[in-house]
Amino acid sequence: MITKENLKLVEEWDKTFPKSSKVEHGKVTFVNRYGITLAGDIYIPKTAEGKLPAIAVCGPFGAVKEQCSGLYAQTLAERGFITLAFDPSFTGESGGTPRYMASPDINTEDFMAAVDFLSLNARVDPDRIGILGICGWGGMAINTAALDTRIKATVSATMYDMTRVNAKGYFDAEDSEEARYEHKKAMCAQRLEDLRNGEYKLGGGVVDPLPEDAPFFVKDYYDYYKTDRGYHSRSLNSNGGWNVIGCESFINQPILKYSNEIRSAVLLIHGDKAHSFYFSKDAYEDMIRDSKYKDNKELMIIRGAVHTDLYDGGKDKVIPFDKIESFYLEYLK
Repeated sequence: MITKENLKLVEEWDKTFPKSSKVEHGKVTFVNRYGITLAGDIYIPKTAEGKLPAIAVCGPFGAVKEQCSGLYAQTLAERGFITLAFDPSFTGESGGTPRYMASPDINTEDFMAAVDFLSLNARVDPDRIGILGICGWGGMAINTAALDTRIKATVSATMYDMTRVNAKGYFDAEDSEEARYEHKKAMCAQRLEDLRNGEYKLGGGVVDPLPEDAPFFVKDYYDYYKTDRGYHSRSLNSNGGWNVIGCESFINQPILKYSNEIRSAVLLIHGDKAHSFYFSKDAYEDMIRDSKYKDNKELMIIRGAVHTDLYDGGKDKVIPFDKIESFYLEYLK
């Protein structure tokens, strides 16, 4: 029997963005195939009739649905889609213990469980379902699209390949057997320390206070997660971060292995000034290399945009919602 955990959900509006008068909002729960109960916000257009296309939204990696994914979900609901922004396993309002762990497998399953939920919703057309992943969940979304044949269209925004960055470091600067060995050795030592202490050590969220000599991308993250712009009390990045061993299994589990076999449509969106731009650029090239399904794949480059500009639009409101809407309308027919 499939049973749900009794989650404690906050009913009042506690998002980092204002509530829209154009959509109905509610809290929902659903269960993934590991038995973990996930929490989500569902957004339904008030004026819509009949069965509608639907989109599951998640990310960034270490954020909660009250931040970026909720903004994307509400905005797309204003444009006629039923949307579901959810917290991944072990984070936010979702269940799963121990807390603040991540898994390429379980987190991919989280997206598939969201598709399950939408497919069985009476207001949704199950043949018109898409997904959208932001930052680290952009990579998870692409991995999910390679596995879930029900998904008709996928969007990734300011995408991170979490397996690549864990295995090779930023900009592949630690791409060596020796560096990986030392990384794995440190993780194994931390496991024993955690067990001796009886608790998992947190790795720390975005650095605070911000050092004057911090790299630009650290300042970029600080500007979002540690200010009124995007801070949330349940966000890992805004607070204590993941467990030190939380992403251990990412080191040797590449998630984009079969991306060139994705038959459904994929749109990758990235700013060319983002430190992370190389993730989307390389992922797109890998996706179309020797692929029979390249005609419905696209890389959209936002000139001048940095990484977090695609979290909430930045000061210039650069999130291309018109493009995202037209992409889904084309492929969620």
